[in-house]
Amino acid sequence: MDKFVFTEERAIRRMEFNKLNSDDAKGLKAIFRALNHRNFRLFFGGQGISLIGTWMQQVAMSWLVYRMTHSAFLLGVAGFLGLIPIFLLAPFSDVLSDRLNRHRILVITQTLAMIQAFVLAILDLTGTIDVWHLIMLILFLGFVNAFDAPARQSFVVDMVEKKEDLSNAIALNSFLFNGARLVGPSIGGIVISILGEGMCFFINGLSFLAVIVALLAMKIRFRKRETQKTQVWQGLKEGFTYAFGFAPIRFILFLLGLVSLMGMPYTVLMPIFVKDILHGGPHTLGFLMAASGMGAVAGAIYLASRKSVLGLGRIIVTASIIFGSGLITFSLSHVLFFSLLILVFTGFGMMVQMASSNTILQTIVEEDKRGRVMSFYTMAFMGMAPFGSLLAGSVASKIGAPNTLIIGGASCIVGAFMFGKKLPLIRKMIRPIYLEKGIISEELSTIQ
Repeated sequence: MDKFVFTEERAIRRMEFNKLNSDDAKGLKAIFRALNHRNFRLFFGGQGISLIGTWMQQVAMSWLVYRMTHSAFLLGVAGFLGLIPIFLLAPFSDVLSDRLNRHRILVITQTLAMIQAFVLAILDLTGTIDVWHLIMLILFLGFVNAFDAPARQSFVVDMVEKKEDLSNAIALNSFLFNGARLVGPSIGGIVISILGEGMCFFINGLSFLAVIVALLAMKIRFRKRETQKTQVWQGLKEGFTYAFGFAPIRFILFLLGLVSLMGMPYTVLMPIFVKDILHGGPHTLGFLMAASGMGAVAGAIYLASRKSVLGLGRIIVTASIIFGSGLITFSLSHVLFFSLLILVFTGFGMMVQMASSNTILQTIVEEDKRGRVMSFYTMAFMGMAPFGSLLAGSVASKIGAPNTLIIGGASCIVGAFMFGKKLPLIRKMIRPIYLEKGIISEELSTIQ
């Protein structure tokens, strides 16, 4: 069996190499080919500006919570409240995403997020902000994101007309998110040092105007989705049965959920490493977040340069191991330069694992269930994070942030090896889908 799997992998790599050499698009043109689609180009520009503001607010929010409370546990609580609505509501918002106008949903959610940022700015700049204000506004944004995230994930398909450009668009979307993560925290740390957290919130509010204008300027040719007029609970049940009844989707979601639960909370604990271990300030926090973003950008560019979804299963395993190993190494570092270097690799592993999972799911899912499956993806990626934040904050308050990260990193590595054992089964089950979509040839599909 191992010999057959090895033969298949060699055939896949050979076919992918031939496609790379026969493709007319080369270099930067190939990497950014999804930008040939006008709607995606508008989204890329508007969202790029908006996400820089979002990352500025993220840094300002975590720093403000820790500055006001000096509590690792409350950092975890803030992270929990910001993401728990996604876990609770994503299954319902996915049904809405499959039934309603995704474009309209995004205009509404982005507008509400802009209002939240301006309210935060007003409270902080007037000196009236309190911890309960932060908690309520974090919770409010969590509810907004619960509807925004599944719609935004599924909306990529509506913006890109050529299905062969879908994987590139997903990779560029990740590049956009993490490119802003490279720039936003650095700017945010500087702004906090000079002008305070309130100005970060205000700049974020202004940045939402870019993506709202871009959304309104789009001309979307909506695809007719064959959805049955069933009740929401029935639609939810159908989506759950479909997603968790199909092993490739189930295994991808399980690994993504494990990584999110045990690994992603490292960002919540970052202020503790900055103040208590590296003895830095808000600018240090910004640089650390930017280093992680730099690695994530490198990972996004790597995925965008790929021409095919083939081979992403192996990449998911490798990326998860890199991410887990990076967390363990970072937890042991007391030197800023070394911590920055390690976070580059950590960000690379995190982004590649997440985006590769997204790409495979978007490729194999049935169109009428896309929103529901992507909501389960959102639950696994973002919905498990609140429990991870609460768990990390509680554990860190007892055994320390470094030991907490070691446990999280080790869990990610164990999950990667377990997923790797399932790869032969995953390949076997998705081969007919790839054959139907023309991703692999009849000749390759007969290799067993």
